[in-house]
Amino acid sequence: MTSTAVHPLGKPLSRSNAFWAVSAILLTITAISAVPSPLYALYQQEWDFADSVLTAVFAVYVLALLVSLLIFGSLSDHVGRRPVLLAAIAVEAASLLLFLAAGSVEIIALARIVQGLATGVALSTLGATLVDLQPPDNPKLSGVINSVGPPSGLALGALSCGLLVQLAPWPSSLVFIFYLGLLLFAAIAVWLAPETSPRTPGAIRSLKPKVALPHHLRADFMTIAPIMIASWSLCGLYMSLGPSIAGEFFSSNNYLTGGLVVTSLCGTGAITVYVLRDREPRSLIRMAAAWFVIGILVTLAGIDFESSILSVAGTLISGVGFGCAALGSFGVLVTMPRQEERGALFAFAFVVSYLAFSLPAVVGGFASDSLGLHTTALIYGASVLLVAVIAFFAANGKHPRQDSNLRHPA
Repeated sequence: MTSTAVHPLGKPLSRSNAFWAVSAILLTITAISAVPSPLYALYQQEWDFADSVLTAVFAVYVLALLVSLLIFGSLSDHVGRRPVLLAAIAVEAASLLLFLAAGSVEIIALARIVQGLATGVALSTLGATLVDLQPPDNPKLSGVINSVGPPSGLALGALSCGLLVQLAPWPSSLVFIFYLGLLLFAAIAVWLAPETSPRTPGAIRSLKPKVALPHHLRADFMTIAPIMIASWSLCGLYMSLGPSIAGEFFSSNNYLTGGLVVTSLCGTGAITVYVLRDREPRSLIRMAAAWFVIGILVTLAGIDFESSILSVAGTLISGVGFGCAALGSFGVLVTMPRQEERGALFAFAFVVSYLAFSLPAVVGGFASDSLGLHTTALIYGASVLLVAVIAFFAANGKHPRQDSNLRHPA
């Protein structure tokens, strides 16, 4: 029921307006998470640190986000959505203030840790809030927003940062001031939004991380695990070393290029999610693998022949695969578990996804110090290509658990 209490900041939002406000906040939070990527090249130029340090900074963010998801992921079920979202926004703002004050790579790493903690809390709570506020006449809308929102936010964050750094004054500051302003509006919107989750006992107990894959879901999960690993590993490469690799083709002082690299992959993925939103999820897994194989091959050819045209084309093709993988794997995960297994399965899926997102990128960062960016990118791309091929053959159009139930009816 929509709250009618009087707020000191103004009239409470209706459920419909609150839904779209929360959608905009999801876009803002994910955009902020991508903002540092185009700046990494600038920080490297100013402070002269190695690629391995850059990827370590990237990795601590992912680790903090993963810890946050596992510990605080269900907290809003017990204390309410609004207080958790307001806390997450406040911590996110603190991370931006750290970026503004940064004068060394150590402060950047601290800012990324704080940002990872805030982003993990925010993403899990925003996703639940969207489901709570979903319009009754459009039952699929929250699923579409939850699927298309993160890649759209990553694309917008990287692009806006690249534009502001390249074309506006205060290259390492203005983008953070801009997003601090957006967070202020986000906090006001959350304050005015109705509370959708009543307080329930068990808040302290909910903070205990639970990561397990129910035994009867393992065969089913293995049909989508390779495509999840391939897509998140590729995204990790673009988010960490992508701008630096782009500097091999373009001017190292063109920071807009770094933003465009991330935007090309994530933006194409977001468009793909929207276009294919009505497709059966399992049919998208092999489609994703096929697009990845083609896209990575074209990208590797572009890197090897130092062709920016081929590299961009390969990134766009891979972006289609990224969108198919996100939509397909998310759709399959929703249908796999019983209600009481959902939390455990999604926690396990988050662990797999974010480990794939971070660990290969860290290995690539250390390898680039000795092998160089060019060779490292070729090896990394070839490894993801191999996983994509495995994903194509692992994908199964049928539901293993359903097949088992047919053979062994209860």
